Amino acid sequence: MARYRFHCTNGTECVFDARGVVVRRPDALGARARRVADGVMRSLGRRADWAEWRVTVHDLTGRRVLLQRFPTSGEAARAA
Repeated sequence: MARYRFHCTNGTECVFDARGVVVRRPDALGARARRVADGVMRSLGRRADWAEWRVTVHDLTGRRVLLQRFPTSGEAARAA
């Protein structure tokens, strides 16, 4: 069990995760990153294009352990 931070960016704008989240299994990081992306998309609202946005997952030493793009509108529709 480890704590990870899930930061989101499009290269210009950033949403930083200062507290992080405890994740029990490293194989669950992708699913958690998807939930973080969905939350950012909901909270920032009416953007038409999320193609440049990524979730970068870091351990508490600052090492990046996962980079995952935001879902496209087609992927989000299929997941719903």
